[in-house]
Amino acid sequence: MGSLKPDAAYIYERVDDVVYARESGSTTRREIGRDYDLHERLMEDKLWGEIRRAAPANPALQKALDRAIMIYRLSKDNPE
Repeated sequence: MGSLKPDAAYIYERVDDVVYARESGSTTRREIGRDYDLHERLMEDKLWGEIRRAAPANPALQKALDRAIMIYRLSKDNPE
């Protein structure tokens, strides 16, 4: 149980990829877990957003992104 009290009643809360526990009646919460897969997915989504925003000002990046989109769409039409 770590630093949680064995017989206490806890309320569990999730904020993004972090799970917290707080004792019933208290406002103090403690981190008890983290969804690292969610964190990695959020960071990857952020990276793709940055790439998409940067592409119009970078012809090489835009061309690579266009090709990646084309390959993705073709692969959806013709799954192997």
